[in-house]
Amino acid sequence: MQYFVQAFGAKEPYPDKYDLLMDIATEEFSHLEIVGATIQMLLSGVNGKLKDAADESEIMKIMGGKASKENVIHEAMANPHFLIESGGGPMVTDSRGIPWSGTYVNANGDLSVDLRSNMGAESRAKIVYEYLMKFTDDAYVKDTLRFLMTREIAHFQMFDAALQTIAPNFPPGVLQGDPRHSNTYFNMSNGQDVRGPWNDGISSELNEVWQYIDDPIAHVKATNGLVDQEIEGTERTESKVREMNETLSKERSQEIISASPAGEKQWSSYDASLSNKAPGSDDNITGRPRKNSPDASTRKVSKRSKI
Repeated sequence: MQYFVQAFGAKEPYPDKYDLLMDIATEEFSHLEIVGATIQMLLSGVNGKLKDAADESEIMKIMGGKASKENVIHEAMANPHFLIESGGGPMVTDSRGIPWSGTYVNANGDLSVDLRSNMGAESRAKIVYEYLMKFTDDAYVKDTLRFLMTREIAHFQMFDAALQTIAPNFPPGVLQGDPRHSNTYFNMSNGQDVRGPWNDGISSELNEVWQYIDDPIAHVKATNGLVDQEIEGTERTESKVREMNETLSKERSQEIISASPAGEKQWSSYDASLSNKAPGSDDNITGRPRKNSPDASTRKVSKRSKI
């Protein structure tokens, strides 16, 4: 759903990314079918047993003795939603029974942000499938999970490749940030101090020299709460950053404005050879009777229209 939502804003200015997002979104919907079908096959017959309200009632199980009673209590405590609501079918919840909601969708309207968010989503999905494979010894289920896990690996690479076609793509968004603070590392924790490429040498994206602040409290006091912080270890200056901000702002804004047609808008275009066929004639692909096409005005929105 996240990729599906992100695609809408990319359709006009970035049709190549729209195609990518729609393709992967559609594939992910097919993965829902795979997961749902797998769950349904694993729970085959459960719904029928639930309908057998007399012989298979929880009261009958409890009458089977202490062990049966404890097992029923455990099932109810561990996953009451399944016992009460599912009827033996898949549920759109996480493993704790928390329902899926639109809050899981991250769509920020900037591809340098959204594509990175998608790479994170694919990474989390991959590791979840990896963990799930440890919870089953069913060869077919493992094969299904392995397939789904592998597709997350493929999608990660697709999003990464798409991100690399956006230049520049770092920092995410448009504004370049304050050159006084983009390469400072504060040694904020106690215990062993470790140096690595994240705080020593050259930064990975902006190619700045990391400034290691060993005593953050003293540094903050010396710089008047960082207000008097000097630019160090970078060729970026305030004037260069302002120039980059202005240039990139105009460039990205123009990309979107120039791709937005004036006047009437139409989301999809249709093959004239198909639209000119007589109403009620057979579809030349499926052979099924063709439905009457809605009036063109229902598919177009005037720029003056209010929604």
